[in-house]
Amino acid sequence: MLLTGAAGRIGTVLRGGLPERGWALRSLDVVPLTDTRPGEEHLVADVTDPAAVLDAAQGADAVVHLAGVSGESTWAAVSHANIEGTWSVLEAARRAGVPRVVLASSNHATGFTPRPGSGLLREADAPPRPDTFYGVTKVATEALGALYADRYGMDVVCLRIGTAAPEPTTTRHLSTWLSPGDQVGLVDAALRAPAPGFAVVWGISANTRAWWDLTAARALGYEPQDDAEVFAAALVEVDGEPDPADPVHARVGGEFTTRDFDAEHLGPPLPRGDIAPGSGAEP
Repeated sequence: MLLTGAAGRIGTVLRGGLPERGWALRSLDVVPLTDTRPGEEHLVADVTDPAAVLDAAQGADAVVHLAGVSGESTWAAVSHANIEGTWSVLEAARRAGVPRVVLASSNHATGFTPRPGSGLLREADAPPRPDTFYGVTKVATEALGALYADRYGMDVVCLRIGTAAPEPTTTRHLSTWLSPGDQVGLVDAALRAPAPGFAVVWGISANTRAWWDLTAARALGYEPQDDAEVFAAALVEVDGEPDPADPVHARVGGEFTTRDFDAEHLGPPLPRGDIAPGSGAEP
């Protein structure tokens, strides 16, 4: 299995957990890995280089694509890394005959969706409402995945990742957390589900305060083991209970929907070739 963005936070978690579930890894990133495991292949390449990705995909039985800019940045940076990079990976998989691709999408593809007052949001209840340029690239990620599934018959699973972190650090994270163990479980399920076709599923743990319905993820075989509620008392003691009138808590994208993420606050564009290594947490 080819894993892109292998040096990032989620990639590092998967490199530790997926081999324990029987997956042999070919790990790719723009930076060298310093902690390769026994039997792990390691490639240094840029996912926006189609020829390099095609070479990396040869003989793989699946691709998990995490590489790119993992938070808000300039349009030049995120569109190049996240849109062109995703196209490059899907096209390489198609040409190499790889039947399944798992794509890292994000809750920020739907960030301006109002927080549900009651009940849980299914994927169909949250059509694209990106909160940032980064969110727009994740909408494009899902659209590209749908195209390759429908036109070429590939299995493509898009994971709308919440907050992938060792533990929640804000009260918003009590709803959005995806624990390290559940990161491994979710990706493993997406890789093993029989004939999923095209699927978009939420990527969070079994959080008591969740906003998102995990029915579609569970249908793939995902069985989350963790719940952010075990951290709730300590976080609420510091920050208080979430205020539904606060934009950080009123919209599922949280702080990404605030003015701090307006384009004029982002500074000058990065050079076109600058791509962040790996993939960090989805905030």
